[in-house]
Amino acid sequence: MSNSIQTTVAAHKRLPKGKNGGIELLLIQNVDHLGKQGDVVEVKKGYALNFLLPQGMAIIATGHHKRMVEKHRARLLEIERKRLAGLQQLADLIGKQSLTIEANATDDGHLYGSVGAVEIVDALKGVEIHIAEDQVRLQGPLKELGLYTVRIHLHQQIECDLKVWVVPTSAA
Repeated sequence: MSNSIQTTVAAHKRLPKGKNGGIELLLIQNVDHLGKQGDVVEVKKGYALNFLLPQGMAIIATGHHKRMVEKHRARLLEIERKRLAGLQQLADLIGKQSLTIEANATDDGHLYGSVGAVEIVDALKGVEIHIAEDQVRLQGPLKELGLYTVRIHLHQQIECDLKVWVVPTSAA
């Protein structure tokens, strides 16, 4: 066995096991459907090694890390509270917006293409609001002219509605 493989195998044996046989991790940031920053969670080994750890979303939950989180929990809660307040302000701002997106369409209102999350994010950037494409929750691409209400997911607890007008491209 090569040296790097032995090191990898040894590292996997040191991963702290939870009560259910999974890997115990300490979340560095909030992870949807898993937990909040500072939580100790138990996940399957593959999820830990292939996603959470490489993405920097979690670290191995050692006794030292757990003690440090408890020591700083009040500060972490204050940081999270401020972050949520900022996201709520952003949600209020988005809720007041009404975007107009031009698209090529037939005479009876069907789009030649479609309007999706990319176009909505780009239109929001035009009014100095920056969100990620995966925060736009569409039931499917918008394929006709008209007014749509689009759900924007900013956080587990914070969502808002955005009015999107899809209008025909104006002749230049």
